[in-house]
Amino acid sequence: MKYSLTQQTIGCLFISGVIFMLMACDNDNKSQPAVETFDPQATFRFDTFGDEAFWTDVLRWNEVVATISPETALAVGLKVDSEALPSGLLAAADLTDPATTIELLKLDAIVGIKAEVAADNSVTKFGVTCALCHSTVDDSVAPGIGKRLDGWPARDLNPGLIISLSPFFDDKPQQRAVYESWGPGKFDPYFNMDGINAPVLIPPAWGLKDVALETFTGEGQVSYWNNYIAVTQMGGQGNFKSDHLNLDIQATPDLVTPKLPALLVYQNSLEPPLPPAGSFDPAASLRGKSIFEGKATCARCHSGEQFTDAGTTLHDAQETGSDPLYATRGETKQYRTTPLKGIWQHPPYFHNGAHATLMDLTEHYDTVLGLGLVDDEKTDLVEYLKSL
Repeated sequence: MKYSLTQQTIGCLFISGVIFMLMACDNDNKSQPAVETFDPQATFRFDTFGDEAFWTDVLRWNEVVATISPETALAVGLKVDSEALPSGLLAAADLTDPATTIELLKLDAIVGIKAEVAADNSVTKFGVTCALCHSTVDDSVAPGIGKRLDGWPARDLNPGLIISLSPFFDDKPQQRAVYESWGPGKFDPYFNMDGINAPVLIPPAWGLKDVALETFTGEGQVSYWNNYIAVTQMGGQGNFKSDHLNLDIQATPDLVTPKLPALLVYQNSLEPPLPPAGSFDPAASLRGKSIFEGKATCARCHSGEQFTDAGTTLHDAQETGSDPLYATRGETKQYRTTPLKGIWQHPPYFHNGAHATLMDLTEHYDTVLGLGLVDDEKTDLVEYLKSL
């Protein structure tokens, strides 16, 4: 079996939650059912699935976090939930002092982080949650500080750099260099499995309701991926089996599997964000819709209400001029068509961020598919994409 605890890394979490009931009866069906309830939002935001053993005992991030100021934490893309803060705390706080970070941990105010702090202010346990990679804030108080936006991809989070700060890598400079190379908004969920360094973008976790295949390579319902990430990347205590990856991980108790249905429904409740007022030209967008459905042939694959044919079709990389490497590492060896609602919100585009803007994306498809679009048509098409 390839898997080992010390190889785990955190992952991009396409996660969600809802109340989930677990019923248990004896063989005679005479006992009363045992009910365990998982709060949907709290599971997404605060449940570590028991990954403290990895982040504390292996990566020793409980030691690292005690040396990091809020200013540094914000610089690597961590966020602060302003609604968890007592009135006036930020006005009086020293954001250059690691002691302020400890106070934020006590308040559960650092998005995606859970920690236990002793009476002497030492951090005794440290773990991460789904929200680390799949939430941000609205910056309503200051950059990186504001109200939570669940499901939004943490595109300025630098997970590789965060991992690399662990003392675990002090005698492993090559591994540390790999993590440092990923950059903001990217993560490689297979690196600790196959040793290949090819990170992909952290995707949105909103807008997946009624989308048949939610991941880049369409392995199946997102619960499969939630399970994989929670166990093999976050370091959670759970069961996961994959013949393709040669994995059969068993944990007692399993702190992941019972929560997967809840996480799925919560994720499906997260709607894509509407485009900001004034962010696109309505007249140009209407013309662009005609181009999208006609000359550009986009609707051939970006079809239906969710703008994807993922329910019936996967695509080889050469069909869209995509880099094939990431697909070859997964089970399907192909890519699904990405749903387009909210596409304005999360540049760059393609799984690896190959295209910085919607115009770059349009130029790419015009070249690869030989569409013959003129400049005005490309501009109108971009305006339509901005309106979705």
